Amino acid sequence: MAKKLKGKNRLIMKYTILDYLEETASRFPDKTAFADVNTSVTWSDFLAHAKEKSSVIAKYFEPGQAVPVMIDKSVKTLEYFFGALYAGCFYSYFDATFPDERLNSMISTLGVKHIIADSRFEKKLSKLNVTPLFFKNLQEEKAEYSDTRRRAIIDTDPVYANFTSGSTGTPKAVLVSHRSVIDFISVFTEIFGIESSDNIANQAPFDFDVSVKDIFSGVFTGAAVHLVPKMFFSFPTKLLDFLEEREITILIWAVSALCIVSTLNGFDYKVPAKLRKIMFSGEVMPVKQLEIWKKFIPAAEYINLYGPTEITCNCSYFRIPQDADLSAYTKGVPMGIPFPNERIILLDENDKPITECDKEGEVCVSGTCVALGYYNSEKTKEVFVQNPNNKAFFERIYKTGDLASLGTDGNFYYIGRKDTQIKHMGHRIELGEIENAIAKHESITRACCIFADNKITAFYVGKETEKKEIVTLIKVSLPAYMVPSDFIYIKDFPLTKNGKIDKRALTEKLNACKD
Repeated sequence: MAKKLKGKNRLIMKYTILDYLEETASRFPDKTAFADVNTSVTWSDFLAHAKEKSSVIAKYFEPGQAVPVMIDKSVKTLEYFFGALYAGCFYSYFDATFPDERLNSMISTLGVKHIIADSRFEKKLSKLNVTPLFFKNLQEEKAEYSDTRRRAIIDTDPVYANFTSGSTGTPKAVLVSHRSVIDFISVFTEIFGIESSDNIANQAPFDFDVSVKDIFSGVFTGAAVHLVPKMFFSFPTKLLDFLEEREITILIWAVSALCIVSTLNGFDYKVPAKLRKIMFSGEVMPVKQLEIWKKFIPAAEYINLYGPTEITCNCSYFRIPQDADLSAYTKGVPMGIPFPNERIILLDENDKPITECDKEGEVCVSGTCVALGYYNSEKTKEVFVQNPNNKAFFERIYKTGDLASLGTDGNFYYIGRKDTQIKHMGHRIELGEIENAIAKHESITRACCIFADNKITAFYVGKETEKKEIVTLIKVSLPAYMVPSDFIYIKDFPLTKNGKIDKRALTEKLNACKD
C-alpha cells in the first residue's frame, strides 16, 4: 500500500500480503509465527515452507485458480494456504465434517480437479468429485521454487474464497482480494494496537472469516497466532489452561465462543491473567454474558465488531467504555462507527439514503473493503451493485440485507435481517437452504423456519413425520449447525394478504407452544 521499501535501484510497493509476510519474516525471523498443540513455526521457517509448498502446488494448479485444502486446523494448513498464494492462486478451506453433497457443490462452484488433503480423509474424498493430493505424498515431491508467479500477482487478485450459506441451496464462495485484506488489516491492527509481542488465540475455523483477522494480524505485526483445538470449547478447563499457558493477550472470537466460557462458569476455575483485548462478532452479544466477562477481566478492553464476509471481515466497531452500564444498552451493544476508509450507507425500501436518526434502513457498504464478489455465481449482480444514489461515477456497494439505524450518539445499531438470513452459532445461515433440504422429504410438501431465542424451529406441512427421520435426511446436505432444534407439523401455513407465509403468525404459534 502506501509504505514503500527500498530495493535495488527501485521502489517496491507492498501491494500483496506476501510483501507483508516477507517483511515480518525479515524483522522477526526467529520469533514464533503460528503454533498448534503439537508444533510451532518461526516466521523465517514459515516463509520458507510456504515457498517450498508453492513449487509443488504450481504443478497441479494454474495461476488464479482455487486451491481447496482439507486438513484439520494446524500450522501445516496455513503453510499450504500461503503456498497457494506464492503459486499465484487463492486458497479455500474445506471442512471434512460437511456432508458430501455440500462439498461437491463447493467443488463444482470452484471448478477444481484437485484438493490438498490429509490421507485420513481418504474414504470421505472417495465420494467427492475431485482427485486428492495427500500432503504426505506432496512432501516427497521435489520442485525448485520460482518467483515467476509470485511476481505476477496484482493487488486485485484473490487471497481466499470463504463459502457462505445459499438461499437457493447452493453455497456461495465470497472472493476477497489482496487489496481488501491489506486495507482492512492495516487499519484493524493499528486501531486496536496489535503488536509483535501479542499472543492471539485463534478460535474460528479457517472457513469462517473471523479467522482472517487472526491469521493476517499475525502476518502484519509479527504477533504469534496460537490455534485453539475445537474440542477445547467443549471443556472450558482445557480452554482456560490453554489461554493461560500460552499467555494469550488477544481474543478475536465469535460471540458463541465467548458465551461457552461464561455460561459454563469457566472463570470459577481460572481467569487468564494476560488478556488485554477481547473482540467479538458474528452475532448479537448477550449483555448478561458480557457482564460476566467484564466482572472477571475488568481491565481488558471489550470491542464489538460488525460486518459480513463480503466486506472483508468488519465495517464497524464499538469500544465499550470501561465504566459502561451495560443495562443501558436497551437496543443491544451498538454496532458502532465505520472503520476508516469504509462507508456505511442506510437505504430505505426505495433505495433512497436515510439520514435521520433512529430510522430503520438496509446496511450498505462501500470502499476498498468490498469483496470481489461471489465466485462463479450470478448472485454477485444482485448484491454487489452501483450505489443507486451516485449518478456521476462508478461506486460499487455491497447490500448486506441487515437492518440498522443511526443513533443520536453517532453509533449504528443493529436491528435484524431484511430477509431470512440469520447469524447462528457464529455462522451466517440462509433459512431458505434449510427449508429446501426439509422439503426434499417425500412426505413433506413445504417447510418454513423461524429463528427465535437463538434456536431454529422448522414448521412443515404434508404428512406428520418423525423428527429423527427428518434429521437423518437433512444431515445428508447440511452441516450440524444448520439442523433445527425442533420440527413442528401443521396442517396449513397461515398466509398474509399477499399470499405469502405469515411468519409473524408462526412466531406467535411458537410462543404459544412455550406458554
